[in-house]
Amino acid sequence: MNRYLTPNFAFAPIIPERGLGSRVWDTQGREYIDLAGGIAVNALGHCHPALVAALTGQAGKLWHISNLYTTEAAQALAERLTKHTFADKVFFCNSGAEANEAALKLARKYARDHFGSGKNEIVACTNAFHGRTLFTVSVGGQPKYSHDFAPLPAGIRHIPFNDVQALRGAVNGQTCAVIIEPVQGESGVLPADAAFLQAAREVCDRHQAALIFDEVQTGMGRTGRLFAYQQYGTLPDILTSAKALGGGFPIGAMLTTDRFAPSFGPGTHGSTFGGNPLACAVGAAAFDVINSEATLDNVRVQGEKLRGRLADIGRRYGVFDEVRGQGLLIGCVLAGAYRGRAGELSAAALNAGVMVLVAGGDVLRLAPSLLLNDDDAGEGLARLEKTVAEWVTAG
Repeated sequence: MNRYLTPNFAFAPIIPERGLGSRVWDTQGREYIDLAGGIAVNALGHCHPALVAALTGQAGKLWHISNLYTTEAAQALAERLTKHTFADKVFFCNSGAEANEAALKLARKYARDHFGSGKNEIVACTNAFHGRTLFTVSVGGQPKYSHDFAPLPAGIRHIPFNDVQALRGAVNGQTCAVIIEPVQGESGVLPADAAFLQAAREVCDRHQAALIFDEVQTGMGRTGRLFAYQQYGTLPDILTSAKALGGGFPIGAMLTTDRFAPSFGPGTHGSTFGGNPLACAVGAAAFDVINSEATLDNVRVQGEKLRGRLADIGRRYGVFDEVRGQGLLIGCVLAGAYRGRAGELSAAALNAGVMVLVAGGDVLRLAPSLLLNDDDAGEGLARLEKTVAEWVTAG
């Protein structure tokens, strides 16, 4: 199936050809219910008419002009992001990894500008995921993603997620930033405790360090609020967004305040394609649909329904120990007898016509469209339950 691409991806045995809403069809004409959402990217499903109109409209006007100029599209999306969040300024890039790279660089630059070069240490959580650049994969704290690329960047300390005591012990006068995912996605859909995020805010204030929230996966409506930090009432200094921000069109953003933004003066950081008019036009259209009461209500309602039904499947077949998450970011933790086999169950589900994800070897993950309706959810869960029943029986 793959003759021309590098072998770092293990592609599924189908080739998707087209999609509409929460349904996808492959090159053989077979239909799938998409409960994966392109790994939390297709926030409005496939080919949402507002996004198609924004893309085609912008395509007839301007594709690229370089970062020697700004554009109306970039200004319009940045205005939306600042108007509805804690932030005052936005830096656009192309992906979540680039957004996190920018956030970490800004934190170090700000600390150097105000406190000298010795204040450069970054505190992060074990089993986090912040991207695949050398810097972000080092900050991520998962050796399986980083050990082949040593020597790694220095000045990074890791603590257990949700461990307030370890957090307070790690942050000191040399710390320039603490970076946290409000919900750890790749490591198993683990929500942060409110006390952990509040403690992070307190220690960052005490030691004049930047608090960074990585909302690449949790942002743009995924948890039932525009950004997950709004669920907790704890404000960051820097926030990163990507995935759902463009509804499937590649774009990333770093949001920050007027306190930190000046450290990114002219020439300090950049991105050739950052702020691309096509991406920003689509992002603004996606923002308007996502940041609506109807969409966010649907996320909360459908998320509760899915978690309830998945928990019922788990009890009926003894396959899930726990179903957790927020909104439409859901993790089903496999029971002891099935640990390590999430990939196997995901593959079986695909064969039955439903797309789901994994988060490590022990967790089945769902991140469907924020516009998921009862019909698609019901059909997808019916196919998944049939898969589970057959999979458990087969042993």
